[in-house]
Amino acid sequence: MADYSFGGTDEENAELKKLNADVLEDQDSFENWEKLVRAAEALEGGLNRNSSPQSIVATRDVYDRFLAKFPLLFGYWKKYADLEFSIAGTEAAELVYERGVASITNSVDLWTNYCSFKVETSHDPDVIRELFERGATCVGLDFLAHPFWDKYLEFEERVEAQEKIFAILDRVVHIPMHQYARYFERYRHLAQHRPLTELLPADMLSHFRSDIESEGPTTVAAGGQQIKAERGELEIEREMRTRIDNFHLEIFSRTQTETTKRWTYESEIKRPYFHVTDLDETQLVNWRKYLDFEEVEGDYSRTQFLYERCLVTCAYYDEFWLRYARWMLAQSNKDEEVRHIYQRASMLYAPISRPAVRLHYAYFEEMCERVELAKDIHHAILINLPGHIETIVSLANLSRRHGGLEAAIEVYKAQIESPQCDHYAKASLCAEWARLLWKIKGSVDEARKVFQQNAHWYLDSRPFWISYLFFELEQPTSAETEATQYKRIKQVHDDIRRKSQLPPLTIKDLSHYYMVYLLERGTKGSAKEYMTLDREINGPFSVQTTTKQKLAEDGREATTQRRMMMENGHPGVEVDEAAIRRGENPYTKYYQQQGEQQLPSDTQVRSFD
Repeated sequence: MADYSFGGTDEENAELKKLNADVLEDQDSFENWEKLVRAAEALEGGLNRNSSPQSIVATRDVYDRFLAKFPLLFGYWKKYADLEFSIAGTEAAELVYERGVASITNSVDLWTNYCSFKVETSHDPDVIRELFERGATCVGLDFLAHPFWDKYLEFEERVEAQEKIFAILDRVVHIPMHQYARYFERYRHLAQHRPLTELLPADMLSHFRSDIESEGPTTVAAGGQQIKAERGELEIEREMRTRIDNFHLEIFSRTQTETTKRWTYESEIKRPYFHVTDLDETQLVNWRKYLDFEEVEGDYSRTQFLYERCLVTCAYYDEFWLRYARWMLAQSNKDEEVRHIYQRASMLYAPISRPAVRLHYAYFEEMCERVELAKDIHHAILINLPGHIETIVSLANLSRRHGGLEAAIEVYKAQIESPQCDHYAKASLCAEWARLLWKIKGSVDEARKVFQQNAHWYLDSRPFWISYLFFELEQPTSAETEATQYKRIKQVHDDIRRKSQLPPLTIKDLSHYYMVYLLERGTKGSAKEYMTLDREINGPFSVQTTTKQKLAEDGREATTQRRMMMENGHPGVEVDEAAIRRGENPYTKYYQQQGEQQLPSDTQVRSFD
């Protein structure tokens, strides 16, 4: 990359190299990307058809990488299209717009800009109208879609297609949106001058006409007499228009009601667009409630559209992707739609460091009998997150479901032997291996053997020792076997207290479980053992025999006792004069041994004052 030239002056080239290096170093930094894009746009005072090929290629590359990373930034798609128009013309700009609306299909602003661009650069009304119809399908239901509908109506006015204008308004008046009343007033005004056949479907017109004709002739007064007069065609049409207007008013009333119901949630949306910064909790709560509302309303199209809107604003929140997939899965014959949701989330938005969405995608593919693909998804996660326990356990269970117990064990063995899997993950996987033998195979002895043979490797693993202790505690016993089981449980507890390298607080917590076991299932002598443990675990340090033995380098309580006397009762922190001169705190090791946080120094306390 050092030999690559971005074009422009030497200063511009050097600046772009620096900014590009910053982006490569931290590709998740939106600020770095913005700086790079701005610098690329400013090359040679702004790019045009006469700019150098190097500058044009470099700027396109920056935009392409930026929008591949953040595809929901509609404003940058618009800027990129404008840039391409100034460099290469209409077709190049259209290609960018097409990429943009494919990336963020429900952006009202981007569709409005694209259609406006098409109106100005094309002379074929049918082609323009086709694009508007595509946009209407994608954004027409948006609560704030009025800029798009205004642009569509403006185009039809330009080509003087009055029947098209009325047809558009006939669609819009049914949509709950911010400026619904303005559209209805125009619709109602135009309806007075449109043929009856455009106002309602033929079956409804026929129904209205039949009702009017069934009422019989009207009665009029003439010279003190009541005379029945047959209705003329004009009178029938006048009556029909009155009824149609009332029918339209009912539509307006329903749209008004639906708009009012949604305004409760729409008014709380403070950021309807995508940004990399987090949303506050009130915004997330509002989206959850809004989705609840639309789901209860039961309109599939409106609910799906709201999910798509939500996932622009909340693109980096796994909960909404999972919720969308679950809702879609509940609909009939929507497997492909569910797959598309999981793929979008996994490939573009959900970070690999949070693999929950990808794991659910794997479960979905397994459900669809695509087992190998489900396994591939697990392996893809482990390429980027080697040793990720949840993924490995999930892969082992998947292998067991479709290949038997031995296939699951092979997964655990392969990961435990893998150099990419760290020590702490291996300890947890070893415990999961034993649990598999116990729960699935039903072999307590094999499971116990796994724990016993690996205990010395994982003396500092909390999950391993918790699993080992609970494994023994949960074994069923009888009066005849309780004594044998007691010895096993006691041995595990003794190993935890004397051999393990767990923090003191963890040992204390696990010892409490053993003490409960002594009271609930112990024999006559259990009370003595309980009280001894209580003294050791909960008593002052001076009476904690086992702890003092572990602190002593020679394993003797007397050694720690002697150090305590020399240090005025302190449990024995060795003071290294050389370390003190280097500015190190002599108590740091002690606090680490105790599993506690170090208290602030006098200097720190004074600084708080």
